[in-house]
Amino acid sequence: MKTIITIGRQFGSGGREIGEKVAQHYGIKCYDKELIAKVASNSGFCQEMIRQQDERPTNSFLYNLVMDTYSFGYNASSFVDMPISQKVFLAQYDTIKKIAEEGPCVFIGRCADSALSDRTNVINFFIHASEEYRIKEIMRRYPDITTAQKARDFMIKKDRQRQSYYNYYSSKRWGRADTYDATINTALLGVDGSVKLICQIVDDFEALG
Repeated sequence: MKTIITIGRQFGSGGREIGEKVAQHYGIKCYDKELIAKVASNSGFCQEMIRQQDERPTNSFLYNLVMDTYSFGYNASSFVDMPISQKVFLAQYDTIKKIAEEGPCVFIGRCADSALSDRTNVINFFIHASEEYRIKEIMRRYPDITTAQKARDFMIKKDRQRQSYYNYYSSKRWGRADTYDATINTALLGVDGSVKLICQIVDDFEALG
């Protein structure tokens, strides 16, 4: 297998679980939160700082100024005056490209499709679902969220974070069909059906290559 798979996802759509199952099917690694440790190792940024910036762009000059005192490792002159949020993004971007050089894997979110846009062995998926489906999933996953309204508010907040992060750092638009190679509705297919479809697309892609 040579294909690298990237998965963008609406919050509550099951994108992470789908990515993990696809990776398990092929016996390859899946990078979601695991990417944080890799970025820290490659860049010298502490994991907590990377976690704070994870898929969350910020325009706060004061926040960037304060957080910048914790950064080290990127000493090029072009980096000196860059906001910490952008430094972390570039470190993550570089790490994604380095991991892709090692072989096939699955990336969840984090503009991986943009980072790997120059590669020909990448398939980019977007996982989405109806609001009703996602609210039920969020309430199942987070027992402390006890009402549909709270789940909906949380869903909207997380989607806005992901959308603003992606749109800020990518030339494409988060969630738009023409941004990806395929979009999959888990409310229609379920998690296992979505995994099966992704694997079928990947297998067909491999056969063509």
